[in-house]
Amino acid sequence: MLDSDLARLYGVEARALNQAVARNRKRFPADFMFQLTPREYESLRSQIVTSKTGRGGRRYRPYAFTEQGVAMLSSVLRSTRAVEVNIAIMRTFVQLRRLMDTNRDLARKIKALEKKYDEQFAVVFEAIKELITPPEPPKKQIGFHP
Repeated sequence: MLDSDLARLYGVEARALNQAVARNRKRFPADFMFQLTPREYESLRSQIVTSKTGRGGRRYRPYAFTEQGVAMLSSVLRSTRAVEVNIAIMRTFVQLRRLMDTNRDLARKIKALEKKYDEQFAVVFEAIKELITPPEPPKKQIGFHP
């Protein structure tokens, strides 16, 4: 999740959230949060209309927080709202993980069905091919035939 989205959820300014993170930088290793690359930031800006730098818009590339980074934020912000929001976000992450597992399981089942029916249809297609293929014309016999 982006810093601005988390700040909105926690009821603080993005600047305040980022300052709290900066004061506790050791709690946020690279696998907890990272700053978007210039290319990612430009892609994000093109997807959601944001103002240009120097016109009151964001002047830095946003930070993105992983699930662990979001969990760590509640210990950094230390407000009742932060704890409540953190619990709700963590529950959402759990639901998303369950949904992804369900989708993976469904994909495996579909693949198994495809394989099963591919084998069965191969037999059917072979039988159809035999029916469609014209029989070889009888060979002309050489010699006398009564």
